[in-house]
Amino acid sequence: QVQLVESGGGSVQVGGSLRLSCTVSGNTYSDYCLAWFRQGEGKEREGVAAISSDGSTSYADSVKGRFTISEDVAKNTLYLQMNNLKPEDTAMYSCAADLGYCPPHRLLVHHPFDHWGQGTQVTVSS
Repeated sequence: QVQLVESGGGSVQVGGSLRLSCTVSGNTYSDYCLAWFRQGEGKEREGVAAISSDGSTSYADSVKGRFTISEDVAKNTLYLQMNNLKPEDTAMYSCAADLGYCPPHRLLVHHPFDHWGQGTQVTVSS
């Protein structure tokens, strides 16, 4: 069993930064996909960023150049560095994990991830 616990959310003003963390515990695998999703109030879930065990990454167009996904394998922790935050970034952010490499980003939101965290709220105010 795999457990995911997010942290680092909060309230920030436009243009500010936050770093989300997702600690992964339990069974580990050599090939995996870790991803960040978000869902704003009244909006559909969006795949924000993903990283495969080979280090390849992908991003939603809406966050390219502002967000960076990374992982610290030694700490079993996934990160999402979010810079130049905008009000439209306000959402519940969740991390997810699955076996195998990540699918193409356009398919990320449709991929049946086996493991999910409980989410952490990010609110960006002007």
